[in-house]
Amino acid sequence: MNVRNKFFRQISAAALVIALALPIMPITAEEVLLDQVVAVINDEVVMSSELQARANEIYSQLQQSGTEIPPRDALISQVLERLILERIQLLKGQRVGIRFSDAEVNEAMENMAKRQNMTLSEMVEKAHQSGTKLSAIRQRVRNELIIGKVQEGSINRRINITEQAIDNFLNSQEGRSWSSPDVNLGHILLPLSAGAPRDKVTKTQEKILDIYNQAQNGTDFKSLAIANSAGQNALKGGDLNWRKTAQLPNLFITAIQDLSPGQISEPIRSDAGYHLLKLYERRGGGRVLEQHNVRHILLSPSEIRTDEETLATINKLRKEIQDGKDFTAAAKEYSEDIGSAMSGGGLGWSVPGQFVPQFEKTMNTIEIGQVSEPFKSQFGWHILQVTERRKQDFTEDIKRSQARNIIKQRKFQEELQIWLQEIRDEAFVEIKS
Repeated sequence: MNVRNKFFRQISAAALVIALALPIMPITAEEVLLDQVVAVINDEVVMSSELQARANEIYSQLQQSGTEIPPRDALISQVLERLILERIQLLKGQRVGIRFSDAEVNEAMENMAKRQNMTLSEMVEKAHQSGTKLSAIRQRVRNELIIGKVQEGSINRRINITEQAIDNFLNSQEGRSWSSPDVNLGHILLPLSAGAPRDKVTKTQEKILDIYNQAQNGTDFKSLAIANSAGQNALKGGDLNWRKTAQLPNLFITAIQDLSPGQISEPIRSDAGYHLLKLYERRGGGRVLEQHNVRHILLSPSEIRTDEETLATINKLRKEIQDGKDFTAAAKEYSEDIGSAMSGGGLGWSVPGQFVPQFEKTMNTIEIGQVSEPFKSQFGWHILQVTERRKQDFTEDIKRSQARNIIKQRKFQEELQIWLQEIRDEAFVEIKS
């Protein structure tokens, strides 16, 4: 059962009376809306003006997208429930001191504009034209960031992905297909039925060997395909483009498994005829990458220490380390990353994709032994030090790490719906008549 639909049926008839009294149309200058409380959530309230403003916004979006507009009472009920859930999550964020700086809000707004293929100025202007103030946009973005952080912290604690779960995924049909390498192939087919007479078989064999020799001696494979192939992609030079290896016929998989990019398979016989395959590129196979042994110190802004004060403190700590203070001792004393502080900030040998982008960028560019300039991530302000580097084959590690992320994303959505139901049930919510 859809969680939100279940929520909506719990809203009292009194809420619908209020809903029906609210026109889902922009308020004109001649109209006066008498504001009132429509819902109480713990110590917070939702006002009728807020409910109407959000309903008008969604109504406009539905109109612009050409979506059929649902009945007015259903739309109002859904909007009210969304506001209630938002308020509950914002209260949780407020209690644990989650905050985002103006710079972070600006960055989020710029990213939002990019996703809409607009500049930030264009997005703000469009909002102004629809009657939305810049301050309202900023507050909405700030709230979304806080809610995202609350959800991340609450849901991740509920997710435990075992090594067996990863094995099960990789051994499933979906997992085998997903984890198989991608190959970019060219293909030439000379058709030959299974019951063809011997002279035709001999003639086709001679022709495929001739084409194979021409290709081996430098004749353009695509030209040979256009001139000779009966494959569906013959007029495109025989290009099959990128395919998952697991999606290819078993004969093809065997034929290309030992090829290097640029090489051509020997002729292959199938029930359809004789084939030649050229491997142009392969990706997702063995990957030897640089690995870093890294340690860090994290300081996070809080209700008692502003973002600016946190930056100043970690800058001072960096200077002390540069002047001789032991990094391990400093991490044990000051770092607020509980998972690594007791080990002197040590994070061990890195796995590609393990850290947030800001962390990986700094880790990849800093000199061994150097203490980085402070940089900020979603967790707070960091300094880091790379103590060693090495080359490592990450084929299996990357595959398992990516599989873990896929499983985690699925579990996150499942747990999110359960968690939303729980916090909704636990909160004091009163719909006003």
